[in-house]
Amino acid sequence: MFDPREKIALFIDGANLYATSRALGFDIDYRKLLSSFRERGYLLRAYYYTALVEDQEYSSIRPLIDWLDYNGYKVVTKPAKEFTDSAGRRKIKGNMDIELAIDALELSDVVDHYVIFSGDGDFRTLVEALQRKGRKVSVVSTIQSQPPMIADDLRRQADNFIDLVSLRDMVGRATSERPVRKAEPQQDEDEPFDDL
Repeated sequence: MFDPREKIALFIDGANLYATSRALGFDIDYRKLLSSFRERGYLLRAYYYTALVEDQEYSSIRPLIDWLDYNGYKVVTKPAKEFTDSAGRRKIKGNMDIELAIDALELSDVVDHYVIFSGDGDFRTLVEALQRKGRKVSVVSTIQSQPPMIADDLRRQADNFIDLVSLRDMVGRATSERPVRKAEPQQDEDEPFDDL
């Protein structure tokens, strides 16, 4: 699946990966994740995308963002949008699809193998565009949860589908090994992962 001569780039949809790993009962050890992919080829870049609630005095995700930024990840953030739905519930929406897609396309001249950590069906068009440029694309998500966390058309479009369950021993840690943190900002509950 991986050729050691390949230049690899990781594109992590933070909210989606967080939800997927939680559905499988483990957390991601981001140090192990980098190490694991460095062994598979030349790791050119590792991007992590997340929306942040800017007006909070303390954001539970801020320590992770700071750690990633100092430890080999290119962190891309934008302010999450907060709104109240028709039932009066407070909702937070933070979609990073466009940022991830633009960054991926801009690197298409230098990256051989893209690894996208997301099950969001909106990325099928991106995968198709990268493949037209002769690039290999692997998608990491899961079909082991109920419902599956990956859109079927995204899984079928990718050159390789890697079930996150298969990476648990290489990149995971038990949820008890870290302090409890609140969930990352997600899209509204009606559309948690667009087109799944």
